[in-house]
Amino acid sequence: MVVLGLLVACGPEQAGNGTDQQAGPTSSSVEGAGQLKPCPATPSRPPVTNGLPDVSLPCLGDGPDIRLADLRGPLVINVWAQWCGPCREEAPFLAELAKKASGKVQLLGIDYADPRPELAVKFATEHQLAYPHLVDSDKVTQQALKIGGPPLTAFVDKSGAVVHVHRGVFTSQDQLDELVKDKLGVTW
Repeated sequence: MVVLGLLVACGPEQAGNGTDQQAGPTSSSVEGAGQLKPCPATPSRPPVTNGLPDVSLPCLGDGPDIRLADLRGPLVINVWAQWCGPCREEAPFLAELAKKASGKVQLLGIDYADPRPELAVKFATEHQLAYPHLVDSDKVTQQALKIGGPPLTAFVDKSGAVVHVHRGVFTSQDQLDELVKDKLGVTW
C-alpha cells in the first residue's frame, strides 16, 4: 500500500474539469517510438452525445497529442498494455484488421496504465500493430469508457458516437471482423 501511495503521489497532477487532461511521456522520451506509425493531426470538433471523452492523450510514437472527442469513425480503438496477456493473444487479429480494412476503418491503440512505455513500443512493433497509439498511463479514460482493465475495444461511428464497447479479449479474427461489420457497417 505504501508503494501505491508513493506512485500516486509522484504522478502528474490532473486538471480539475476533465477537458484537457494529459497522461504519460512524450514520444521523444521513449526509446524506439519513431518506429511506430505517427499520430495524425486531427481537426478540432465539438464533442458529441455518446462520444469519446473530452481528454487529450500523447502519442506513443511521433506526432501530436490527440483529443479523443475530435475523433470520428469508422474507428476501432483498442485499449491494451504490454503486460496484458490477453492483449498479446488478440494482437494478431488487430494487426490483420489494420491490413485488410485500410482505407475503410481507422484503428487507434491506447496503451493503458503501462509503467514501461519502452516495452509498449516493443510490443506494438513486434506485433506489427501498424496504426497510431496513444498513452494513457494515468487512466484518464477509465471512467468515461468504464475500463476495468485491458483489453477493451470501442467502435466509433462516422458521427463520433461510441456505438459498441467490447470488453475482454477477441478469440478469433471472425469475431472482430463481424463486430466491425455489424457495429460500423464496414465490409471488405
